[in-house]
Amino acid sequence: YTRGTVKAFSPFDARADAEALRKAMKGMGTDEETILKILTSRNNSQRQEIASAFKTLFGRDLVDDLKSELSGKFETLMVSLMRPTYIFDAHALKHAIKGAGTNEKVLTEILASRTPAEVRNIKQVYLQEYEANLEDKITGETSGHFQRLLVVLLQANRDPDGGVDEALVEQDAQVLFRAGELKWGTDEEKFITILGTRSISHLRRVFDKYMTISGFQIEETIDRETSGDLEKLLLAVVKCVRSIPAYFAETLYYSMKGAGTDDDTLIRVMVSRSEIDLLDIRQELRKNFAKSLHQMIQKDTSGDYRKALLLLCGGDDE
Repeated sequence: YTRGTVKAFSPFDARADAEALRKAMKGMGTDEETILKILTSRNNSQRQEIASAFKTLFGRDLVDDLKSELSGKFETLMVSLMRPTYIFDAHALKHAIKGAGTNEKVLTEILASRTPAEVRNIKQVYLQEYEANLEDKITGETSGHFQRLLVVLLQANRDPDGGVDEALVEQDAQVLFRAGELKWGTDEEKFITILGTRSISHLRRVFDKYMTISGFQIEETIDRETSGDLEKLLLAVVKCVRSIPAYFAETLYYSMKGAGTDDDTLIRVMVSRSEIDLLDIRQELRKNFAKSLHQMIQKDTSGDYRKALLLLCGGDDE
């Protein structure tokens, strides 16, 4: 991944960083500025080394100290930055399906946007960390076609990208057209199977062909023919097939647009994409919404939370 805004810091000294963080949290008052500057300018593996040096030097847990010294959204952001990359998605899913009510938005965002290899990794980590089967947990908390598409995505068996068979493209586009626009009621299963299992390059061609056959973008059909959680998940899958950075640009845009901010989404996307494709996401936001991510964050957040998010964001695309 080279399209992240956060890169490995050099020259890096885990002990010096650990000492600076301890100093920032010791005694009366907390020096938040030092904390946010260090944690947003080191990459995740460096942050893990800092945590390990912190424990070695002081016999203290860095994350516990951050939790006791910080509060609110700023605390959530700093603790999220400290979470090891490999466990980030598994942890988010665990919290999306625990307790009362399921956070379908999180299930949708993660399972629609992660590659098959990433999904396989999430399942493995989930089992190791939480001694539970992710698929069982998800099926226990969801139902209907929404549940079925999640299960298909969890199989992580999407066809690998390769040569595209035009005859199959034509066939899939026709099947979708007949399952949606041409049918009284909708055959959701066809949408689930095709969108959940065909390769990315194949599906991009199917969407073009669908437009030719029907005169509609596939998104318009999904919008008309389905509803609720299934509709949101199908749309997320389509958007991620078209462009993952564009999908996240839209996700960030709507997390801040209008009254109030969906801080959980803002934090999750900024942290999880900061080392992968945040530069591309910024570009897509600029292109599709004529907005700069930097300026949206500037307007929508405040205090140390804002400072840290702006540092993660990197430059301004005005």
